[in-house]
Amino acid sequence: MAAVHGDAHGHDDHHPSGIMRWVTTTNHKDIGSMYLWFSFTMFLIGGFLAMGIRAELYQPGIQILEPELFNQFTTLHGLIMVFGAIMPAFVGFANWQVPLMIGAPDMAFARMNNWSFWLLPVAGSLLVGSFFVPGGAAAGGWTFYPPLSTQGGLGVDLMIFAIHILGASSIMGSINIITTILNMRAPGMTLMKMPMFVWTWLITAYLLVLVMPVLAGVVTMLLTDRHFGTSFFNAAGGGDPVMFQHIFWFFGHPEVYIMILPAFGIVSEIIPTFSRKPLFGYSSMVYATASIAILSCVVWAHHMFTAGMPAVGQLFFMYATMLIAVPTAVKVFNWTATMWRGSMTFETPMLFAIGFIFLFVIGGFSGVICAIVPIDIQVQDTYYVIAHFHYVLVSGALFSLFAGAYYWMPKWTGNMYNETLGKWHFWLSMFFFNLTFFVQHFLGLAGMPRRIPDYNLQFADFNMISSIGAFGFGLTQLLFLYIMISCIRGGEKAADKPWDGATTLEWTHLPCPAPYHSFEKPPIVK
Repeated sequence: MAAVHGDAHGHDDHHPSGIMRWVTTTNHKDIGSMYLWFSFTMFLIGGFLAMGIRAELYQPGIQILEPELFNQFTTLHGLIMVFGAIMPAFVGFANWQVPLMIGAPDMAFARMNNWSFWLLPVAGSLLVGSFFVPGGAAAGGWTFYPPLSTQGGLGVDLMIFAIHILGASSIMGSINIITTILNMRAPGMTLMKMPMFVWTWLITAYLLVLVMPVLAGVVTMLLTDRHFGTSFFNAAGGGDPVMFQHIFWFFGHPEVYIMILPAFGIVSEIIPTFSRKPLFGYSSMVYATASIAILSCVVWAHHMFTAGMPAVGQLFFMYATMLIAVPTAVKVFNWTATMWRGSMTFETPMLFAIGFIFLFVIGGFSGVICAIVPIDIQVQDTYYVIAHFHYVLVSGALFSLFAGAYYWMPKWTGNMYNETLGKWHFWLSMFFFNLTFFVQHFLGLAGMPRRIPDYNLQFADFNMISSIGAFGFGLTQLLFLYIMISCIRGGEKAADKPWDGATTLEWTHLPCPAPYHSFEKPPIVK
């Protein structure tokens, strides 16, 4: 069992104690923990904003939030959840696990690792602070579309500054991960023997380095339009607001896969463990992950079918979007084949992993439906799209994060979490998540627009169900916080191999030249 701290993992004898040790630490485990705590804090803030949105939508009419305040809630909910919660959480997992999985003593650039974390609280403060300045953060939604974002107040400038800082943090973290994986693997650990989680993060890091500068560029152009007299996106000065959408979504669609590829990696570690079988089709999983990353860069305009583009453009982006379903289906079939005839047990990590597959497939199907141009024109900017991407990002990214936290928490702390409470957390999350978002498909097909605080009486019943589900889902996550704090503070000591039957390298002493994904022969089940 690896100790949480120790000289063997980068601590120096003269390292300061207390809070300063956390501030100045270069230990990848400490930094991983700080990423995870920061992301969970931002998750709670973003969740509070979601509760405000759903409280307003509980009944027709303006109840709690004025329209301007409602728009600020939706803008900041999106930005905080994407940039403050999901992405830093996956980077926290990468910091903790990648060096352990490849047999490296630490990350390649340990001080830069510390710096890339400490940029995040600054950026998060700017995002939240944009709420409290004159004009607020409402302009343009989380996508910053002009002309709304060129008219907004100081809040938009704070958001642009926050995006720059977050981008710098992400690029530094990605360079660190790429260098660590390519240069610091243990002897004998070839690329095709690496754990799938390491592979997914290597590919994700390359995607981040590719698209984060694009986002920085487009928000800089927006900033000069706002304050320096340029007309990149101002039609009156010869600019084109639709050009902003093209540049933004060239970042935005790969960003979706940046948030889901590490989730694929986590699930690819958990399912073999609880199936007592090697991962089915390891090589095809690696190639499928790379294919998804490459294709994600050529489908951006499927977000823009209603912005006006030639029929040839619409057809290209429609077919390219559908093509992504192929490598994604390869992964789903491989996970299913891994479970097939395995000696399966259903501890909390496995439940969340199976829940991830089931719900992610629903999100994938609705994504293929949205890729069909004539259908997309009907459901564009309705709650159907809201349901689609929450099935991908909540039941996808978030469920895999829960699965990973339960799976690796015994290793990180030396303590076992409460299995009964963990299963309660899963089943409550599963029930309330579907209660919240499944009915939104029907709202969207009936024509309810997104980002609107008031609505027609015909949408009242489904909105009430959705709001009840949202509050249940939000309260359930407080149970997760209790489980994790209880596990960290003590409890039953974890065994050397907490998940009985799987002898992955993760639970043994690294470095080791054997492939991480090798397993004992599974017991015969009659």
